[in-house]
Amino acid sequence: MTQPKPASVRQSSRVRPGKQRRRSTMDRAKIILLKESVLENNDQDAAQLRETLRSQGTCLLNLMSSPGSGKTSTLLALNKAFAGRLRWGVMEADIDSAVDADTLLEAGIPAVQLHTGGMCHLDAEMTRQGIRALGMEDAELIVLENVGNLVCPAEFDTGAAINMTILSVPEGDDKPSKYPLMYETSDILVINKIDTLPIFDFDRARVERDAKTRNPEIEIYYISAKTGEGIQELADALVQKVWEWNRA
Repeated sequence: MTQPKPASVRQSSRVRPGKQRRRSTMDRAKIILLKESVLENNDQDAAQLRETLRSQGTCLLNLMSSPGSGKTSTLLALNKAFAGRLRWGVMEADIDSAVDADTLLEAGIPAVQLHTGGMCHLDAEMTRQGIRALGMEDAELIVLENVGNLVCPAEFDTGAAINMTILSVPEGDDKPSKYPLMYETSDILVINKIDTLPIFDFDRARVERDAKTRNPEIEIYYISAKTGEGIQELADALVQKVWEWNRA
């Protein structure tokens, strides 16, 4: 069995939980280089992580989508709707760079950047490392913005209580039929960039039918992270789910 590679951390200042401020030019995200999991049973480890988080009153949301669908911009839009309602933070997972985490920090959202070392997904142990690095023991909600990919992230249980996927209008309405596992494993489907509906040939009835065929229980929300349309409804639904999870 391969031994885990040692993790290294490039340290910099980070917004403290609940602290709102703009970062200076010297303020950058903490970057965590994740260790590869050595556990053979990820599902068991994920179940343990989920129960640990439940016991401490923290809801983990696994946010998945293809690159460019608007994951980070959706989180920025939700931040305004969450104001005064949730203590929350974000783990940004990417193969490289800290662009997204720095963007969230600038908006006053506690965030940490996770580097996967080339892997296109996170498993439960990698998620646990990220939670420790974020350091928000009192968080009611932690969002894992997973690596941009419609295949690999759906195959690994991260220990999340809620799985949410974003599909942007420019990507097309055929994605639930092409990548069924993503929609089978997601509790929530967010259709983003609805402000572009007049431009693209996007069949709402088709995407809803195909998503519901894969997962009859999936909830579907239409938003524009750019204009703010639909954001309040999505935020209200997420706050309710977090409240129910943390008090179950």
